[in-house]
Amino acid sequence: MGAALDLFARKGYHGTKISDVVKAAGVSQGTFYWHFQSKEQLALELIEGGKEKLIQVIGQGYRKHAGTVDDMVSSSARLLTDLFAFADRNRNLMALLLMKGQGADPPVREAVSQTWIAFEEAFKSNLQRAIELGMLPGTNDLSLRANILVCLITGVLSKWLFGPMHDVDFQSTYSPSEIAEETAKFEFRGLLG
Repeated sequence: MGAALDLFARKGYHGTKISDVVKAAGVSQGTFYWHFQSKEQLALELIEGGKEKLIQVIGQGYRKHAGTVDDMVSSSARLLTDLFAFADRNRNLMALLLMKGQGADPPVREAVSQTWIAFEEAFKSNLQRAIELGMLPGTNDLSLRANILVCLITGVLSKWLFGPMHDVDFQSTYSPSEIAEETAKFEFRGLLG
């Protein structure tokens, strides 16, 4: 699975053949088919497992108690640090989710889309909880706020992980905590700081 994920990240779903996967993994095609019916099934399992882990990271940011604006910024920075650190450790998964799964077959594209829907729903739940605790003002359009927040986070995440050229091997000069802290400040304080 690791070999396939690396190949999907570097060559894309369509650019990766089963023969590439078995060669990189050092196994036979028979071994591959013992575990997976197809390349599509392998990709779907990778995406589903990654989605569960990704949502788990966001769920850890679910608030239990109210706090100040500074507390919200600090809590958000911790959550985003965990998210960015997860993304950095799972760079190939993130490449598949953010870039390389887009040209895949419809079931794989759908799985990628469902991952981002679940990602947004997790952030929406966190926002809803902050509203319930009186930390954020209520809104009639929580979905729009969650969508804007997720666009900010995924945009920063994508550029931080892969740079302007969408290179899987790109290494940012910022650590996960540095980029998370700046993103959290921007999230709550915007351009005016």
